[in-house]
Amino acid sequence: MIGMKLMAQVKLLPTPEQADALRQTLERANAACRFVSDTAWETKTFRQYDLHHKCYQAIREQFHLSAQVAVRAIAKVADAYKLDRKTKRTFKTTGSIAYDDRILSWRLQDKTVSIWTVNGRLRIPFGCGERQLEMLQTRQGESDLGLYKGLFFLSATCEVDEPKPIDVEGALGVDLGVVHIVVDSDGVVHSASHINNVRHRRRRLRAKLQAKGTRSAKRKLRRLSGKERRFAKDTNHCISKKLVAKAKDTNRAIALEDLGGIRERVTVRRSQRATLHSWAFFQLRSFVTYKAKRVGVPVFLVDPRNTSRTCPACGHIDKANRPSQSKFSCMVCGFAGLADHIAAINIGRRAAVNPPIVARDAANAGLVPELRQSAVTSQPL
Repeated sequence: MIGMKLMAQVKLLPTPEQADALRQTLERANAACRFVSDTAWETKTFRQYDLHHKCYQAIREQFHLSAQVAVRAIAKVADAYKLDRKTKRTFKTTGSIAYDDRILSWRLQDKTVSIWTVNGRLRIPFGCGERQLEMLQTRQGESDLGLYKGLFFLSATCEVDEPKPIDVEGALGVDLGVVHIVVDSDGVVHSASHINNVRHRRRRLRAKLQAKGTRSAKRKLRRLSGKERRFAKDTNHCISKKLVAKAKDTNRAIALEDLGGIRERVTVRRSQRATLHSWAFFQLRSFVTYKAKRVGVPVFLVDPRNTSRTCPACGHIDKANRPSQSKFSCMVCGFAGLADHIAAINIGRRAAVNPPIVARDAANAGLVPELRQSAVTSQPL
């Protein structure tokens, strides 16, 4: 088996004194990052090796950080400038910082960590679920300490076994949309009505509170922050879990539309822009992909063009085959049905999951090798 990397996030449960030490550590480490960034920008020095020689000793003396925290601060700045060197990088006061095994050790048996702070090493308990605890058994590399809404979290990189892809027969086509989040080729519909209702209510409420502008309205806005995003994320998790379980139980691969760049390609009315841009189809695709990899289900991306205009019975392609958003009716053979279901069927057929074995002319070699045809309309992830 080969490994795949996943993130396990746990919540630290510090005492008030420990929480204060953790906050001071974040503040001091990020202040050191800002100092390194100033030096990098003024001297046009961006490589980690060169920044280390310029800033390491000053960081130790000025910010009183441990050797390894100073090294990680320099690495954080160098990584930030890898994208480009045209803009000076700034760092939030309590932005996350990386810990390696020299300054952070895990004790999973009693769910505690020993972590370096400006007040010395502290033993802090953490809380997590059984799945995260199982993943932490294979933890590798660094862990990030972050602060979110007054709570401290550790995010650790874990390497879990990725089984070999199973032998499949056919593909489960999946059509993504705004009216229906997901419709699969079996005709199962996951409606988006409940998500859209929540989004519309939240949008109206935010608009009213922003228009009011009082301190109590701003407190309410802070409490609501992220609630809609977490709700949509949970929904995507549930849907992706069901899709992967169905594909595995029926011995099929999963075929998804390749919707990269759809926001740039699609033009919608002003009233529909918020709905389109809050559509987390990439998140859903990423959830399906990693969950499928964990159980050995292949995932394919296919070209979505004309999938909802192509008749699965006779193959006729015509814009008139789709008289409305929800309805499909072939102009030639009369085949009709839900447009998203028709699209899902065509998506499943475009994924060349089990290509036929063909023989090439092997006169020169005297042998006939068995070769698999390459799929021209699909890309395995």
